[in-house]
Amino acid sequence: MIICDTHCDTLYNLAVHPERHLDVTMENLKKGGVSLQTLALYVGKGRQGDVEALFAGMFRQFELLKAAGWHQVDDPSEAVDGQVSVMLSIEGCEPFDKGLHVIDEYRRKGVRMAAITWNHENTLAYPAMSGSREGLKPYGLEAIRHMQQVGIAADVSHLNDAGVRDILEKCDRPPMASHSNCRALVDHPRNLSDELLKDIFSAGGYVGVNFWPTIVGTPATIDRLIDHIVHMYEIGGAGHVGFGSDFDGIESKPEGLENPADFPRLIDGLRRRGFREDEVEDIAGLALVKYYGRLS
Repeated sequence: MIICDTHCDTLYNLAVHPERHLDVTMENLKKGGVSLQTLALYVGKGRQGDVEALFAGMFRQFELLKAAGWHQVDDPSEAVDGQVSVMLSIEGCEPFDKGLHVIDEYRRKGVRMAAITWNHENTLAYPAMSGSREGLKPYGLEAIRHMQQVGIAADVSHLNDAGVRDILEKCDRPPMASHSNCRALVDHPRNLSDELLKDIFSAGGYVGVNFWPTIVGTPATIDRLIDHIVHMYEIGGAGHVGFGSDFDGIESKPEGLENPADFPRLIDGLRRRGFREDEVEDIAGLALVKYYGRLS
């Protein structure tokens, strides 16, 4: 079985807060049987000068990880059971402000998904937390179409509803949400409505469930997190739902899911809830592989 996780903020902590304890370490990834960990290049406060320095620092940390033996892959289909690999993403598309050529540069560096916004407005779109009902900005639509053409998935986690709707209606390839949950279970702007989930899945998209207790629900337990997986599975079925932990980006976690070493507890929880073994394997990692197959 391969286990894939579509979001963590480890590179940001290595670059900005090296003193912090890390959830995502090679030891924990191996203990948890993780085959693919997506490492986000997180935008921080989003000021252009700061963004350039911040991303340069995170890329330096990524090169140090690779020098220490971390294996980078370009596609989830390269994930192998028993071997830890990593893939790059972006959380906040501020680096793309300077033009479409920057998207090409990031794709050459191995970036395969990009969250359009974090929690503040940028030149592409408006975040979910802003309360804005505006859709994508003109450059946002242009940039996202170009991203999809070169193989970078449009990640709608943190994006407002109108922006998600624009991607679904105006772009050719299905979006993903790397770390989001169900608004029907926890009414929070960071979660996705049933209507959006249905349309994302119908388009061929993907959602990785987020471990952040605020959007998991109270009490934040493995079973409560699995409630979100069950709900999404009822809407979209196989091939669309997986994990997007947000490790190293959340201070508290669901009980029993402290770091990647605890993924076996989540896998066992899926079995206890009645998922067949092929469904467990789908949720654990194969759904992400299938999603990227649909992007090509």
